Amino acid sequence: MTTKEIATKMANYCREGQWEPAQKAFYADDVSSIEPYATADFEKETKGLKNILAKGEKFQSMVEEMHSIEVGEPILAENSFAFVMTMDVTMKGKGRMKMPELCVYTLKNGKVITEQFYL
Repeated sequence: MTTKEIATKMANYCREGQWEPAQKAFYADDVSSIEPYATADFEKETKGLKNILAKGEKFQSMVEEMHSIEVGEPILAENSFAFVMTMDVTMKGKGRMKMPELCVYTLKNGKVITEQFYL
């Protein structure tokens, strides 16, 4: 699959809130996920597909209601792509908030080896 094909499919999965199927389809087993900063709930960096899937389950358990997800069109380079994703979400005990992020993905041999999120 080309970078464009992977980027388009990833963006579509994200628009549907289907992160786990996207991760299982496109992530390398040794993938790294890097957040803007560490929080009480999440470390700055998570390594390994198994741990990233667990991080996603933890995030979903913290969501009271997902109101909307907007994902821009991917911007492509040879082995990387990025898009802006904004979630309008009510988090349990924290209220409703908009969460905009720049999502950057790096590929190697047709698999995501790094995802990094910027505010």
